Parts: sequence; structure tokens; C-alpha cells
Amino acid sequence: MTDTQSNQPSLAQIWEWLDAVPDPEIPVISLVDLGIVRDVQWSDDGLIVTLTPTYSGCPATSIIRLDVETALAAHGVERVEIKTQIAPPWTTDWLSDKGRARLEEYGIAPPSPAGGPDHCPRCGSPDVTRVSQFGSTPCKAHWRCTACLEPFDYFKCI
Repeated sequence: MTDTQSNQPSLAQIWEWLDAVPDPEIPVISLVDLGIVRDVQWSDDGLIVTLTPTYSGCPATSIIRLDVETALAAHGVERVEIKTQIAPPWTTDWLSDKGRARLEEYGIAPPSPAGGPDHCPRCGSPDVTRVSQFGSTPCKAHWRCTACLEPFDYFKCI
């Protein structure tokens, strides 16, 4: 779908393309479902994509920028400006319901207001215990299910 006046892809189409770009640290979830794509708009100079990293020192930020530019270039969008917006700061409240479901299907407990998972994403048991506040990425903590004995990551509530 394109804008008939300028032959540019519609913003809805751009959002759809960006929804196919996986997070480099948790590839089961898209950048859109993660909530870091904050805005997309056309300007006279091209497309402007505004991103809010999960935290200001996120090591994946440069890869995310490159992945967005690469994905859009693959669809013929050549003039892309990536803006970084750090205020308001990213929060796990921006995760989409689809993203939360995908995390759990993948075996990562989604963020919970209680500050920890209420059940194991593998077997569903509520019998879980924290192993470490630090997981495989700064956004995750390491937990273990005492029912199925499987370890799993918990996406920290931020």
C-alpha cells in the first residue's frame, strides 16, 4: 500500500515492515512489540524513525539502528533518519500483548508488576524461585522452577 500522491509506502506499511524486525538480543520479539519503535513519519527529506532504547547504555542500540535501516532499504526506502529519544524512558509497559505472549512461548517469563514471574513459562507451575537478579542480558533475571526443575529467564519489570 502506497501514498498515491508521492508513491511512498504508507505509514501503516512501514509499521508492518518494522514489526518483522527482530530484537537482536531476544529475536523471538519484534522491535515494535518490544515498544522501542516510538514513531514513524515522512518528512521532505525522507522517513524518520524514532527509537527509544530499553536503557540508555543498551549495547544493541547500534545493531537495532542498522537492522531498521537494512529492513527499510530492502523494501526500497532509501532515505531514513533514525532518531533516538530517551525521554520518556522506555518501560516494560510498552511491550505489546503479542510480545508478552511470544516471550512466554519462547520460555522467557514476561514482566510482572509483582517484580517476578507468577508461574514457570515452561510448565505453568507457580513454584518458582529467583536464582540471580542478573540474567543473560541486563533486562533479564535468572529464575528456576521448583516443580519441573527447569531454569528460565524473567524479563525484568522496568
